[in-house]
Formats: sequence, structure tokens, C-alpha cells
Amino acid sequence: MASRQVRCNQCGSLLMVSAETRVVECTVCHGMTQIRPSITGAWSEVVYNSFHQFGGRLRSFANTIMPGSGSVNNSNPRGYYGTPQIAYYPPPPQSLRPSYNAYGPKRAVLCGICYHGKDNQLNGTVNDVKNMNIFLVKECGFPRESILILTDDMEERNPQKFPTKYNILKAMRWLIEGSQSGDSLVFQFSGHGCQELDTNGDFDELDERDEAICPVDWEKQGIILDDDINAAIVRPLPYGAKLHAIIDSCNSGTVLDLAYVWSQRDTWDYQYGGPDKDTSGGLAICISGCGDYQSSKEIPVLSGGGGGNAVTGVFTYSFIYTMLNEPAGLSYGGLLSSMRSTIRGMLNNPNASLFNTDFTLAPRQDLQKPQLSSSMEFDVYTARVEL
Repeated sequence: MASRQVRCNQCGSLLMVSAETRVVECTVCHGMTQIRPSITGAWSEVVYNSFHQFGGRLRSFANTIMPGSGSVNNSNPRGYYGTPQIAYYPPPPQSLRPSYNAYGPKRAVLCGICYHGKDNQLNGTVNDVKNMNIFLVKECGFPRESILILTDDMEERNPQKFPTKYNILKAMRWLIEGSQSGDSLVFQFSGHGCQELDTNGDFDELDERDEAICPVDWEKQGIILDDDINAAIVRPLPYGAKLHAIIDSCNSGTVLDLAYVWSQRDTWDYQYGGPDKDTSGGLAICISGCGDYQSSKEIPVLSGGGGGNAVTGVFTYSFIYTMLNEPAGLSYGGLLSSMRSTIRGMLNNPNASLFNTDFTLAPRQDLQKPQLSSSMEFDVYTARVEL
């Protein structure tokens, strides 16, 4: 009889169940977990076929992931604005120590937030996470049980998987705790980002502004500053371990407070951050959706056959598309160049009216440009991208 592993909805423990099991009692906390059908290989194949078929017309894989998604609100590019009402979220417990266990040398935290019902609602962020999940499992060898997903997907019923500020910080600690030499860690965030004045007196920002990501409850619990992200997943990174942060949000160029930023002049620029922002010997690399003063867009793309539009983050789409379609041994420099070219093609598409956007009216220099930053210098044209 076929069996598979699932997580307990209460404590996160790994449970072995048969394929026919629909409800299981946890042997650790005795909580009851409802079992959902697992993702099938055929479903994944359909998604990746659409990436490989990408050509003169943009083809959507999002319909496969979000069938019957209904109408799409494309009026707002990604940004940080509005004063939407916030739903009630229970206060977090005092401890931020993760209740999850770490599994193996490859681990990932994927976070996608749509901010349902708010003025600045997004539509493609949960798709971004679902596609990244499939990419990491299918193409990069990440075990499913080693990927922790936080979304405000309307179907998510586990309060520990809801992307509140507390849960995101807790997930970051799960990602990094127990890491060692040889580990490959991934942190993905798709959602709103912002800047605010750096007022803590550490003088680590050349422009005197901190970058931040916005959890689903940011209006009550606050944003997550680059200082917090650095403290959670950069500083503890041990020697020999590698972290890739893939951040699809506005104002995200230096959102990990890493020391070096790859400039338009093909050189590493030192971004003063102070010695307390360094890793513990590991290598942290951030590939972000745009510069600190730019916006990351999401865009409805044409469906592959059934008509209608579905939504994805432009940056996340270009990242996965490039990783799948460029030759083996892709370098970081090649990745960045190809992604920027793909994004220019998407936002300057002659059929832009189909996307209900005015991106083509923006000056060329203002178009979204993915950024690369790192905790140390390396040759971006020889170092291979390996997650």
C-alpha cells in the first residue's frame, strides 16, 4: 500500500500515512489533521510545459494552479499605499522558537500574500509561491517536507501557515536553526514592500532608509525591517552554508542589508552595513524584484488555451522561466541579464492593452530591474546558480 508523509496541523511533526488516509491523529501532540490529496506529477508537468512554451505571446501557467479564479483586479501595481481594513488575528505567543523540525540539507520558506479585501490587494503572489514550490521540488531536488509555505490562500486553514509577522519570523528561524556547512536554504517572499526612515541610530543605510516587507497583519503588528530579516537569516548563517533570498516586492534592492550590491557598471558596490550585519561565515545572496526606489509589478498573462487572464509576479515569472530555459551552468550575471531582458519584453509588449496596464508609458530607465546583492564579492560571470 502506498504511503506518504504529511505535517501535523498543530505541531508541525512529520506523520506517515497511507494514500487512502483522510484524517490522522498526531503521535506527538494528538491533534487531528485532515489530509488533502497530494500534488500529482501530471499537474506539475502541465505547469512546466507552459514555461517551456513561452514565446512571442505570454502563456499562462497560473490557470493551472488557480482554476476558476474569477475576475482579476489589475488596477494597482505593486506598491505600499491605502488604508484597508484589517481582519482580526490572534496575538502571537511570546516565544519565537519554531515548533517545526528541520529536514535535510535543502530547506525553503515560501511566503506569498494577497492581502485579500484590502485596497492594495495583489492577485499573483500565491501563484508565485505555488510555482516556486514546484520548481524547487521538480528541478532543484528539495524534499516536499523540507519546504514550509505561508500564504493567505483562502483555502489555508492552518493558523501556523498564515503569513502574520509572528509566523514569518518564526519560519525564518526554522529555516536557519541547525543549518550547517553544505546546506542550501531558500527564502522567497512575494507581497508588498516599502521603505521607512532609518531611526534606530545604527547608520547602516547610505540613503538613511530601511527597506521592509509587509506581513498580512502589518497594520497591527508592523512591518518586518531589513534589520530584522538580516538578524533572522543572514547573521546566523554558518560557514559553508548558502542562502538564496528571492524577493518579489517593491523597494527590495537591499532588503537583506547585505554588504555588496551588483551595480549597473558590472562591479560590486560596497553597501555600508557594519560588521554586525555579516553572516557567521556562510554566503547569503539576494535576488530581488527591483531597486530600492522601484516597484515590482504583477501582470495578467494570456492563458494557454482556455481564454481569460491569470496573474503572476513579473519578477518571479522571469526567474523561473530563465532558470528553466537557459543552458545548464547559468551564471548569476547571465541570470540577471536574461531576467532583465525578459521583463523588458513583458512590460513593453506591444499588446500591453491586454494587460490593462500603462507600464509602456514609463521611461525606459524606470522599468523594473531585478537586483543582485551578496554578503561577499564573487565573480558573477563564472559562479553558477545552484539552489
